Amino acid sequence: MSADLTIALEPRPSAADCERVLDGVRSHNRRHAAPPNFAPLAVFARDAGGTLVGGLVGETGWEWLHVQLLWVSESLRGRGVGRRLLRSAEAEAATRGCRQAYLDTLDFQARPFYEREGYTLFGVQDDYPPGHQRFFLHKPLPGAGAGERPGPFIILHVR
Repeated sequence: MSADLTIALEPRPSAADCERVLDGVRSHNRRHAAPPNFAPLAVFARDAGGTLVGGLVGETGWEWLHVQLLWVSESLRGRGVGRRLLRSAEAEAATRGCRQAYLDTLDFQARPFYEREGYTLFGVQDDYPPGHQRFFLHKPLPGAGAGERPGPFIILHVR
């Protein structure tokens, strides 16, 4: 290693420096894989007054749906809202050409729900957070690329 090289922890890195690291990774990746064409995907559930009562936030890229967040208000859990959000996102991902979906969940969150929806376990991270487990699950998306594209908004009426 060169004597004039400095390695330092920077607690408040600049956005430009972080972007440079990302650009370096992207440049390397382009030599090995097609562009991922990452695109955000969000589906929301709102009550009759327009209040957000649930939502799914994720992205698609490299023919995969990544479900980053799925939340349903506690008062509406067990009423099919989460299932409708997840299935809507999966359907949209399939129209975008995605063939698979993946997500992670903690042991005190929704693993049984995802397994009922066809997701299977492919990894476990122990002691994350301390005393718990993090589960990684995936699912093939049937009919990927087929069917009509839904509109930009999916309205769920929860009674």
